[in-house]
Amino acid sequence: MGAPVRRERPLHDVVLRLLLIVGAVLLLALAVALVAIQRSLVLLRVGAGDEAMDAAHAWNLTLLVVVIVLVLLVVVMGLFMWRALQRGVTRPLARLADSVRAASTGEHEHEIRVEGTGEVAALAADVEHMRRELVQQVAEVRASHAETERTHARLAEQARELARSNQELERSNRDLEQFAYVASHDLQEPLRKVASFTQLLQKRYGEQLDERADQYIAFAVDGARRMQRLIQDLLSFSRVGRSGSEPEDVDLERALEQVRHDQEGRIVEAGAEITHDPLPVVRGEKALLTMLLTNVVGNAVKFRDPDRPPRVHLSARRVSGAEPGWELSCTDNGIGIDPQYAERVFVIFQRLHPKDVYSGTGIGLALVKRVVEHHGGRVWLEPAPGGGTSVRWTLPDRDEASDGIVG
Repeated sequence: MGAPVRRERPLHDVVLRLLLIVGAVLLLALAVALVAIQRSLVLLRVGAGDEAMDAAHAWNLTLLVVVIVLVLLVVVMGLFMWRALQRGVTRPLARLADSVRAASTGEHEHEIRVEGTGEVAALAADVEHMRRELVQQVAEVRASHAETERTHARLAEQARELARSNQELERSNRDLEQFAYVASHDLQEPLRKVASFTQLLQKRYGEQLDERADQYIAFAVDGARRMQRLIQDLLSFSRVGRSGSEPEDVDLERALEQVRHDQEGRIVEAGAEITHDPLPVVRGEKALLTMLLTNVVGNAVKFRDPDRPPRVHLSARRVSGAEPGWELSCTDNGIGIDPQYAERVFVIFQRLHPKDVYSGTGIGLALVKRVVEHHGGRVWLEPAPGGGTSVRWTLPDRDEASDGIVG
């Protein structure tokens, strides 16, 4: 075990003890002086003989000695207290001040020695504790700063990577625009010629061709037309969000009426009944939202159950929570979709039925998903009660839709 630590007395205890001693000596000297003065006065009143004068002189000498002793005592006590103050206060405080200045100029690792007595030692200990706390805090700040620098470097690298990705995306968009131009002009023109000249061939030489040749011609015409529809659907898919149209208030009931008018022939031919609840006015691009309704209604009519007339119903309801807005649905009584394919049908070119059974390019629901996500919503499928399918999608409120529309 180490040697016991010698505890210094507090400075005020030492000073108080010295003052008590000095006070006691002064009281004693004062008492002696008073006695000497009294005795001199008594002797002088009794008589002024030689003996009285000698006695008075003796008491006066005694008083002088007492005064000299008091002066010496005060001087000695003053020197002692000055030395004590130097040893216990001024020198430790000066060294403490030097250490504090050194620490304040950057020498944080400079340890502050605990010196002096009592309050001075306690002050030095507190300052040393504060220094250690500051050293720890400075170390934490430096570590945090280093981590911030590393994070800033990572963010800068991510920003550069994002800028490169944006440049690649811009190039890709330019290529896509070029493809759209080529597809709308250069690709469709040869297809139109193939279909037209094949039909002319059938009209002019139809009597000279056998049934198999007519069948081949029909295959060529059908293939050209299907390729034209595929190109047109691809163009529609690629143009979603690229028209540059400003969002506007779109009355979905009027948009649905337009869809019913455009598809009146198919609806009448299929004997379909299209009904709807009150539909809201939403914020978005009118052409895209009309295209969305065209696809969901068209799919509901196309994939009808052969054993019953098609019934299609559209509805809307308000939703609240983290994403307030509208939830819309298009429910039919058709052949339905197996739940395991509920995600697959939204992938472009994914078909669940052969093209000779149900016509189409396999882009319709992929286009619906692209339009909904462009407006800041989401789309999904649910089985309809009693058979069929319910296509559901969300659209944000009118005051939030402009911010939600993405490119």
